[in-house]
Formats: sequence, structure tokens, C-alpha cells
Amino acid sequence: MDDKKENGELNLTFERKYAFDIWDEAVTKGAFDFCEGYKEFLNRARSERQAVKFIVEAAKNVGFKELEHVGNVKDKGFSFPVYSVNRGKAVVLARPGRQPVSDGMRIMMAHLDTPHLDLKVRPLYENEHVAFLKTQYYGGIKKYQWTNLPLAMSGIVARQDGTTIEVEVGADPKDPVLMITDIAPHLDKIQSKEKIDDAIPAETLNIVLGSIGAKAKDGDKEKEKDAVKKQVLQLLNGKYGIAEEDFVSADIELLPAGGARDLGLDRSMVAAPGQDDRSCAYDILRAFLDAGQPEYCTIAVFMDKEEIGSQGATSSQSNFFIDFASELLYLETGAHDENVLRDAFSKTKAVSADTTFAFDPDYPEVFDSLNTARLGAGVAIEKYTGGGGKYSSSEATAEFVAYIRNVLNANGIVWQTGGGGKIDIGGGATISMYFSRLNMDIVDLSIPVLSVHAPFEISSKADIYSAYLAYKAFFESK
Repeated sequence: MDDKKENGELNLTFERKYAFDIWDEAVTKGAFDFCEGYKEFLNRARSERQAVKFIVEAAKNVGFKELEHVGNVKDKGFSFPVYSVNRGKAVVLARPGRQPVSDGMRIMMAHLDTPHLDLKVRPLYENEHVAFLKTQYYGGIKKYQWTNLPLAMSGIVARQDGTTIEVEVGADPKDPVLMITDIAPHLDKIQSKEKIDDAIPAETLNIVLGSIGAKAKDGDKEKEKDAVKKQVLQLLNGKYGIAEEDFVSADIELLPAGGARDLGLDRSMVAAPGQDDRSCAYDILRAFLDAGQPEYCTIAVFMDKEEIGSQGATSSQSNFFIDFASELLYLETGAHDENVLRDAFSKTKAVSADTTFAFDPDYPEVFDSLNTARLGAGVAIEKYTGGGGKYSSSEATAEFVAYIRNVLNANGIVWQTGGGGKIDIGGGATISMYFSRLNMDIVDLSIPVLSVHAPFEISSKADIYSAYLAYKAFFESK
């Protein structure tokens, strides 16, 4: 996609190319093989906590040390790869380069959270001899997509004695699944008249949990009240040792129960929950670990809470990353110096990797055809994000986009450009805006996805692999 001569003639056109059309058999096989690992990651890293565990395990397997446990840092210096975990829901990895941290870094970032349903703090109730769990949706969802869908429950319960219990139901094919009901079409005289956003009220996204009541003892009629709820609590206590009050201090998510699957007769695509943004997270992890000795310190950042505005201690607006970078300088110099840290950020080059919209030919009216990525045409550069008049935007400088183009073209990466739909229709922010505040060059370089934020999203294996190649080239760039 550059302006080099082809067959002796100067190529002045900027044409979209489809990876599987131009890759040879070896590269195509590499993409398919790579996505086997990607699907395994999606199946194992279904929640933020599970994703962090996966990432830490992969890092420790190749010698990374936890930053809090490196001993006398003044004596060691920053000569070994390190990681740091924030409250089990965010993690950062770093590898030293030939140049000191103070000369700038190469940073890539993604978010681990995805749209889902959370339990309310008092979720359990019984109605008409059926036990239910009340939920609160997290992030931008279409509520009607979550009814009549097999769901799994994943998370932790923190008990007041300080112990933490992991809860996992529905992910294993042998497990029971959970579900939200909907009205039969024969009776639907109300929903059909509503706008689609209003057809399923948020307060009806209640999880069916059980329908067998606890047996009354010795004819005690009082025991028959909320018998199904009591039976459910007995099951939960027997398996996990938790009581109803423990839900108050729980982080439990409801997620689609199905795993990642090949999509299409040619198996060229992946259908799975959570590909926004775990597709980019997996590519960053693999690229970071596979890259050769870097010229500059390389950092892989995996954050939480992006889908709800990056608010909270585990989000990109917290000081977690800034403190981590300061610790790297402390490893290197033996001192914390805010001016040195700020100078290092100003010399840093960064990439935000968050999925973008793929053009959907069934809904062409919402896209700007020239400025929307296509499935299968490679990793997508988004010069700016946001919506409307570039509100909530992070816009890269022309010079930095040219730098990224050079990295991609020099390494033969198939790439395209992307955007957020028509100006006054679409849009969306990424975590790049929070890192740009640190005065570093940053651009969005992402994977196009169909059915974004649906319980099951669609990606192309070509885009997944081209993004991995692009991210690896960036980590190795000078």
C-alpha cells in the first residue's frame, strides 16, 4: 500500500487488498495455525480475571518476574523482563531494550473487559416457584440479544473471613447452563409495538436459576416459603461454601456459554464471545513474547473497564501504568524522578489496539464506504477515534501515522484504514485518549470485527494474523 514502483511504473493508487488473496499457502497456513491458539485463549480467558491469569502464566513460563518481588532493585537494574498485576483485573508486562527507559518506550495496549451481564449485589429471589438472579448489564449491549441464550456464570466471591472462592458454571459442556426468558410470539402484543431498544427492559434480564424446592422438615409450613431459593442456596453452599450475604462482595459475570468456533465452510473466520477486545489482547501478548531483542523498552498493557468509560482503579484512568513505568525507571536508575518519567513519555511511541467496525454489506447506510475497514483486508489504522465533531477523540499526528505506515510497509504487512461509521451516526472511543494525556505519540491499530458487542462476534483469521505481524513489527521497530 505504498507508492513504490510496480513493474517499472509508479503506483499512485491506494487500494484495499485482501490478505488471503495475496498470501501464499505457507502464510495462510500460518494464519490458520495461529488462530488455533487464539481460540484456546478465548475459551480459557472468558473474563478479565481469567485473561489476566492466562497472560501471567504465559509470561512466567518464559522467565518474567513479578515487579513487587525482584529483591534489591538498586543492585539488579532493569535487565530482566517483569510484570505487575492490578487487583487481578489488569496486568502490564515490560522487557528491557538496548536503550534505557529514559530514551522512550514502545507500548501496546488493549482492554480485557467485554460487554456482559453482572449480578446485582442482592440478586437472588423466587417468583412462582422459580429462582432467579437479577442482573445489571455492563457496557453497550443490545438487550434483546441476551434472551433465550445459553449463559455461563464466572467470577469470584470474597467472603468476610478474607478467603476468595472462584465460581464457574456453564463453561464446561457437561455443566448446566443459565438463561433469560422471553415472551412467545403468540403472546407478543406489547414488545412488537415497542422500539427495539425498549422491547426488553433492563429489569427483565433475570437469570433462571432453579425450580426444585427445598423439602420441608417435620411438617414445618414456614419452611415452604421461598423453598426454591433455599434449595439454590443449599446447592451454592454445598459446592462453594457461600451464603446469600456473600453476593454483596462478589464479582460474578454472566457470559455466553458457547466457546470459540470456526465460521464458514472455508473456516476463514472465528465466531466467539468477547473478541472486542480480547482479539487484540491475544495478538499483543503473542507479538510481545515472540518479538526479538528490542531496541527500546517494550511494554504490553492490558486494562479493565474500557467498556464503561475507563473509570476505576483497574482502568486506564488510574495511576497503575504511570506507577509501573516509574518503577521501571527506579529499577534502571535507583531513583524516582517525575521529570525524567515525563521526558521518557514524550519520547515514547505507542499503539492502542481496540477492535474497529468491519463493513457489513447488509447495513451499508450506517457506514462511510471509503473509510470503513473490511473483514479480511488486514489490520486497520484509525488516525482518530471518537464521534460527531471528533468528540472523545484521540487523534494521531500525521508524522506518527507516517511512521506506522513505514513499519507496516517495510515488513510487508497487509493493512487498511478504518473508522467509526458515518460521522453523525457512529463513533467510539478507545483507551488511547488516556495515554495521549501523557504526551506520547499514539495511534489506534486494530482488528475489524462484525457484530461488535453481540454475544458472538465475527473476525477474520487473516486480520487476526496480520495484526499479530504488525504488532510484532512495532515492538521490534527503532
